[in-house]
Amino acid sequence: MTNLALALPTAVVSMPALAQTSADRSDYWHYGWGWGHMIFGSVMMIVFWGGIILAIVLAVRWLGGDSGRVTRSQSRTNGPLDILHERFARGEIDKEEFEERKRLLSD
Repeated sequence: MTNLALALPTAVVSMPALAQTSADRSDYWHYGWGWGHMIFGSVMMIVFWGGIILAIVLAVRWLGGDSGRVTRSQSRTNGPLDILHERFARGEIDKEEFEERKRLLSD
């Protein structure tokens, strides 16, 4: 009974505050801010999610390691004989052509 006796006056006293309209509390709705905060918030949201996606992509690429691609620096280290051996192994040239080109390259 004591709880009800304390709760009832508290509820009755707070009723006028809840009955106020937004016009009565102009600072509550932050009038005068304009649209700048909405544009800033939108840009920040795009930057935030773009950063998250970029971090995920970079983490996957870093964790994935070398995917078997030949990079520019690797292709420069391959000499002509290495390329000739690769072409012969892939079947692009036959044995006679391989021997002839190998002889020409070693001269």
